[in-house]
Amino acid sequence: MYYYITLISTWMIPMFILVTLLLASWRKVPTYELFVEGGKEGINIALSLLPFLLGMIVSIAILRSSGAIDAFVSLLNPILVKIGVPSEIIPLAIIRPISGTAALAMTAELTQTFGADSYIGRLAATMQGSTDTTLYILTVYFGAVGIKNMRYALKVGLLADLVSIISALLIVYIVFG
Repeated sequence: MYYYITLISTWMIPMFILVTLLLASWRKVPTYELFVEGGKEGINIALSLLPFLLGMIVSIAILRSSGAIDAFVSLLNPILVKIGVPSEIIPLAIIRPISGTAALAMTAELTQTFGADSYIGRLAATMQGSTDTTLYILTVYFGAVGIKNMRYALKVGLLADLVSIISALLIVYIVFG
C-alpha cells in the first residue's frame, strides 16, 4: 500500500503538468508565450509587493527588539496564571497574525526549549496550524490590488485569529491537559 501511495504522489504533479501541456497543445494554445507573459506579470507583482513586505519586516523587527511584547506578557501574566494559560505562548499569539515566518521561528524556539511533546510545544504547534497571518494578508494582498479601505476585513480576521487561539488553548487542554 505504501508503495502505491508513494508512486502516485511522486508522479501526480508531473502528470498534471504533462496533461495540461498536451491539452493546451491540442487546443493550439500558445503555452510558452503565455508562460513567459505570466513570468513578466509575476515580476511586476513582486516588485509592487516589495514596499509592503519591507514595511512588515521592519515593523516586526521593531516590535520584537523593543521589548514591547515582553512588557505586554508581564502585564498579562497575573491574569494568565489564574486561567491556566502559559505566558510563554503569548508572544506567539501576538506575532502569528502579523508574520508566519516570525511565528514559525517562535514555534521552533518554544519546541526546542520545552520539547515537542510538552504542553507548550503542543500548544504552539496547534496555534501555528489553526491561526492565519491576517495582517500580512491584508497588507500584502490588499496593497497589491490597491484596496485602501479594509472595512470589516481587519476586524473579522483578527476576531477569527482570537477564536482560533482560544480554540487551540481549549483543544490542547482537553486532549493533552
